[in-house]
Amino acid sequence: MADPTPLIALIGIWRTYGTGEATVHALAGIDLTIDRGEFVAIMGPSGSGKSTAMNIIGCLDAPTAGHYLFDGVEVAGLTRDQRALLRRHYLGFVFQGYNLLARTSALKNVELPLIYKGLPRAERIALAMEALEKVGLADRAHHDPSQLSGGQQQRVAIARALAGKPRVMLADEPTGNLDTKRSIEIMKVLERLNGEDGLTIVMVTHEEDMAQFSNRLIWMVDGKIARDEPTRKVA
Repeated sequence: MADPTPLIALIGIWRTYGTGEATVHALAGIDLTIDRGEFVAIMGPSGSGKSTAMNIIGCLDAPTAGHYLFDGVEVAGLTRDQRALLRRHYLGFVFQGYNLLARTSALKNVELPLIYKGLPRAERIALAMEALEKVGLADRAHHDPSQLSGGQQQRVAIARALAGKPRVMLADEPTGNLDTKRSIEIMKVLERLNGEDGLTIVMVTHEEDMAQFSNRLIWMVDGKIARDEPTRKVA
């Protein structure tokens, strides 16, 4: 029987910056639930709050008011160290910039976060190779980033996020630095990870054609959710 508890639940979330006349409500009381296995795209104009929402889900920022529950656990009740452990063990991050170490092989780039988990070397290498296999780059394991295309570098970054077996992958403008052909290549990787592996994905994007690879589109305006609907893919 499926667990009815949402994997992610934002309840009445506010994020406010500044005071007095300089007060900015980046998020204005949003409610959002995301279930296991969903692929959610968040869109909106600049300043709409989409990146702030992503940062709160990723425990990179904390709400001013409201409740954030991850798998039923109140994140605000966790210590800083516990939030760091949540990020390390349950969340995988992919950004617009690939953030790869330049003179380090793809394999070692993917292996790096596993070192912080204290895993033995043989297990790290096995997990890193498995992740590279999933993104179709096992044959490029010993290539440095300079020997890889932009799309391949982003696939290494996805593999790095996958290696720790996260419950959720958070992708912030993952195709922002890529041309259309390589953007589609990346989106097909994410689509496959969601469809075949059941990985929950939350993606911020400004490209509506890329958002259509998701199952659900959330459109934000002025710190609020203006629309929440299935994409054409499932409509």
